Amino acid sequence: MPPAKSPQPPANRVAEAELRASDADRERIAGLLRDAYAEGRLTADEHAERLDAAYRARTLGELAPLTRDLPSHRPLTGEQPAASAVAAGQPVPRPPVRDEPVNLWTAFGGVTRKGRWRVGSRIRATAVFGGIDLDLSDAVFESPEVLIVANTFCGGIDIKVPENVTLVGEGFGILGGFAVREQTAADPHAPVVRVKGSAVLGGVDAKPRRGARIKEWVRRQLGS
Repeated sequence: MPPAKSPQPPANRVAEAELRASDADRERIAGLLRDAYAEGRLTADEHAERLDAAYRARTLGELAPLTRDLPSHRPLTGEQPAASAVAAGQPVPRPPVRDEPVNLWTAFGGVTRKGRWRVGSRIRATAVFGGIDLDLSDAVFESPEVLIVANTFCGGIDIKVPENVTLVGEGFGILGGFAVREQTAADPHAPVVRVKGSAVLGGVDAKPRRGARIKEWVRRQLGS
C-alpha cells in the first residue's frame, strides 16, 4: 500500500508576503510611524523615508519591515478584517481623526508648547498678564483642520505654523493687536490652521515659520 500523500496547498495560493496591501493596511502602518515619530523613536528623516515607502508599498511584504523595529509592531496578515472587507468589496471603516483638545492658560507667567507633539482639531490659548508661545512647526498633525482660539488680556500669544500649511484668521484688538499672516498652501490638501480670538491691551501674532515644513498629515480625511 503506497504511503499517504500529504495534502498539497492549492496551486493558486499566494505567499502571505506577496498579498496585495489595501489602503487600510497602508494607513495602519502610517499611523504607527506617526506615533513613533511623535514619541521620538524616529527622526524626521527616518519618518519621512518610511512614510513614503508605506504609501508606495504594493504588498504586505513591503510594509512589514517599516515597523518591525518598533514596539507597536504587529505582524501583517492577509486575514485582517480590513483586508477581508476590501476583498469583499465592502467599504473599510477608517479610524477617526484624534480629537484631543489642548488648553493652554497662563496668568502672570508664561507657557510654551513646542517640539514634537500631537495636534488635534482644537487648541485654546488664554493669556492674562502673561505670555504663550505656541509652536506647531515640528508637531504631528492629526486633523486636516486645526482651530486655535487665542484670547489675551494684558499679555501676548505667539503662534508659529509650518510654512506648507494654509493659515487664516479673524479676530480683533482693543488697545492691542491681533495679527495673522495669512497664507495659502500650494498643496490643496494641506492642513488648514484657523486662528480666532481677541487681544485686549495685548497682542496675538500668528505666522509661518520659514524653513519648517510638515512631511505628513492625515490624508484619509481629505479623500487622497
